Amino acid sequence: MTNHNRKNIFVNSAIASSFIAESIEKHSNKTAIGGHSIFLGQVRADRVRDKHVREIEYTAHEPLALETMHTIREEIFKKYPLICMHVYHSLGKVAIGEICLFVFTSSAHRKAAIDACEEIVERIKVELPIWGKEIFSDETHQWKMNNL
Repeated sequence: MTNHNRKNIFVNSAIASSFIAESIEKHSNKTAIGGHSIFLGQVRADRVRDKHVREIEYTAHEPLALETMHTIREEIFKKYPLICMHVYHSLGKVAIGEICLFVFTSSAHRKAAIDACEEIVERIKVELPIWGKEIFSDETHQWKMNNL
């Protein structure tokens, strides 16, 4: 394995659009890149049993999540010819319409970036110990179930 740096993927609260834009802009000088793939996970205004989701409060077992993400990162770099990979996930409360997950992959050609990005998103949903508590407009809540 390549032993890329371990990275903290967690961001307190929502992921700002300015942060996403700055991340993209920083790659304009990396001229070996020919394609980027970006996934943005946004909190939906779901309706559950006649209640409306107002926000999701994310929590995680951070040490285990970071270790698992590092393993995923190493495996993805080994499998795909990526130049860059960035993953950010919110912790804390994120309101409907706000971004809670940002995955950004870059490679010389688009297919590797797209395939890697998709695999990372799917693996995050299945493997990382991150939980979302859906908070409804009436202040009640339920734990979110991921639909894959």
